[in-house]
Amino acid sequence: MELNSLIFWNAILSLIYAPLAYSIRANIAEIKRIDILLSKTREEIPRTYVTKTEVRADIERILQRFDRLEEKIDKLHTN
Repeated sequence: MELNSLIFWNAILSLIYAPLAYSIRANIAEIKRIDILLSKTREEIPRTYVTKTEVRADIERILQRFDRLEEKIDKLHTN
């Protein structure tokens, strides 16, 4: 009788712990996948930003064009 109850409890515990262990294993695999994606994102994000030197060069080009436009407007205004 005691052997049957022991087998019964082993079966019950196996039915509880097996899905629990599978779920934990699946969650660990998903966490690893997300960690890899996060690392790739951290590597790719700085590529999309503009550096200070690039911004300064672009602003300098814009200012030079404004200066040329200003000169042309001054020439038209004086004539």
